[in-house]
Amino acid sequence: MSEPVRLATSRAPLPPQRAGTSPSRADTSNTPATAAGQKPGKVRDAFFDNAKYLAIVLVAMGHSWEPLRGDSRAASALYMTVYSFHMPAFIVISGYFSRSFDASPGRLKRLVTGVAVPYVVFEVAYTLFKRTAGGDPDYPFSLLDPWYLTWFLIALFVWRLSTPLWKVIRWPLPVALAIAVLASVSPDIGDDLDLQRVLQFLPFFVLGLCLKPEHFRLVRRREARILALPVFASALLFAYWAAPRMNAAWFYRRDSAQELAAPGWSGAVMTLAMFGCSVLLAACFFAWVPGRKLWVTSLGAGTLYGYLLHGFLAKGSRFWDWYDAHWMHTPLGEIAVTLIAASVITVLCTPPVQRMFRFVMEPKMEWAFKRDAAAVARGR
Repeated sequence: MSEPVRLATSRAPLPPQRAGTSPSRADTSNTPATAAGQKPGKVRDAFFDNAKYLAIVLVAMGHSWEPLRGDSRAASALYMTVYSFHMPAFIVISGYFSRSFDASPGRLKRLVTGVAVPYVVFEVAYTLFKRTAGGDPDYPFSLLDPWYLTWFLIALFVWRLSTPLWKVIRWPLPVALAIAVLASVSPDIGDDLDLQRVLQFLPFFVLGLCLKPEHFRLVRRREARILALPVFASALLFAYWAAPRMNAAWFYRRDSAQELAAPGWSGAVMTLAMFGCSVLLAACFFAWVPGRKLWVTSLGAGTLYGYLLHGFLAKGSRFWDWYDAHWMHTPLGEIAVTLIAASVITVLCTPPVQRMFRFVMEPKMEWAFKRDAAAVARGR
């Protein structure tokens, strides 16, 4: 599921694309599509903040469409199209900003406080929510079995730790794809740490590690924007045709082919085919992301807040039977639900919400770590 943490190593903003491109303010908060290591005062790049905001809006919209798919083929087609690229786009950006991760003490500390701690807190919070609002009082607490949106945090933690390895091997992307293929045909992997998702989404993170600023400049050219339109239109038409014929669970990448009642060999075919489609659609998405600073640009710094907090409303809408209302299943109702989802996720990314939950998302935790000997020596 969905699913794109101030988790970026030293920020390497893209060179200006045109006169209208301008950087946003310094990075001081976590987002699902960046990587640990960003220091306060570093200049943010408006393009990536815009991309993160737009992607998180698509995540929320996708969650709002899920209960509508049974009544609307159009909603199902939109759902499948968006799910094919929104989390891959997040993960590509996460990998791109992880290129400087070197497992140094400072970056490991930020990885713990910016990823591991929010994972523990929200895994416990979601479990309590499911026990109470979800009417399942016996649902077990387990940090080894991520529930709902927390899979992304544990996956990012694992990917980040593996970054030094991907930086030294000769063919990182083919190796990552081979691992994803093997995972897709291995039903015995189990649910611990949601390893199917960790391994099947891995190629997108490694792809991000391999990208350079010129690759983003390439997809943001005018020619790429023009080509993106028929590609998106073709994707929507194919999704409309495939909606009643294809199991959308393929896009979640949380099961092997056998667990989806498909022959084992289809896991390899689908993994490679979906990787190609996801990369193509993610490139089309990036092509239309504005590079200049907009009123939503600052919200890109709060996408982790929106990502994790909106999960309570997304699940609560099912627990509390909000979708039983007939009007939601009409064309106007579907449009209204989409706009509500976009508005809610926008509010949850705003600075006031960030300030309210920063103690959870960005805890200092100086008491938990040894003092840096070099920093102590410099202070003498």
